Amino acid sequence: MRRPARIVFDDMKPEPATEPAPEQSTGAGPSAPAKTKGEETRTLILETAMRLFQERGYHKTTMRAIAAEAGVSVGNAYYYFDSKAALITGFYDRMSREHALVARERMAGVTDFGERMDIAVMAWVDCAAPYHEFAAQFFSTAADPESPLSPFSDDSHPARAEAVAIFRDVLDGSQLGPKIDAELRQLLPDLLWLHLMGVVLYWVFDRTEDTERTRAFVHRLTPMVSKVVRLTRYRAFRPLVREAVGLMEEFVIPKVRAGAEARGT
Repeated sequence: MRRPARIVFDDMKPEPATEPAPEQSTGAGPSAPAKTKGEETRTLILETAMRLFQERGYHKTTMRAIAAEAGVSVGNAYYYFDSKAALITGFYDRMSREHALVARERMAGVTDFGERMDIAVMAWVDCAAPYHEFAAQFFSTAADPESPLSPFSDDSHPARAEAVAIFRDVLDGSQLGPKIDAELRQLLPDLLWLHLMGVVLYWVFDRTEDTERTRAFVHRLTPMVSKVVRLTRYRAFRPLVREAVGLMEEFVIPKVRAGAEARGT
């Protein structure tokens, strides 16, 4: 039976009046402190949710429980995140920023394309490690193309764009980047993000200690990806490259880049 397109929650969403009371300005100073307080509250709610998802499971954790644990009203919790799905979207965004920082720090001074690829993918595995236990719990929802948790959804676009940018850095910072076909060079970061999604799928269902199988999988697969990319430099492969680029541009990349135009990015 097909799963419903949207998550059904066991606590009713209240009507948020306006901005939540703890974030309203008292008139005693400039607006900057109120914004800082709001950011702190948002972070508190998100971190509390991630902890409860790990302890109780994604589907068993309600917005009401998250609000109570964070010490905020349910209305405030819904002001910052209008659903549990929005919390996961916030998690995606934060994970993407952390992944970008770690990957770029580790890639500094490395110019070999294969090494940079391995570093970028392994940085994601390391950053995601604390959340592995509950990842499979919301995978069935994320796999629904109508779900905002889908990595291809408009809601996920900021995190997706951040990840694609990491792989653009992987290519641009390598010695290989300037040598490959110009059309493929433009397309490759999106394709490498799809490669990461394959690794993520494997990681979700990996039950080995410290996801050792995923780590071995990445180390074995990355050199193969690197070799394929390197082969595209040769003239004999140009017709195949052109055909592959056309196929990806027509059927795959529009979906990967969905949401960019609507968001003005």
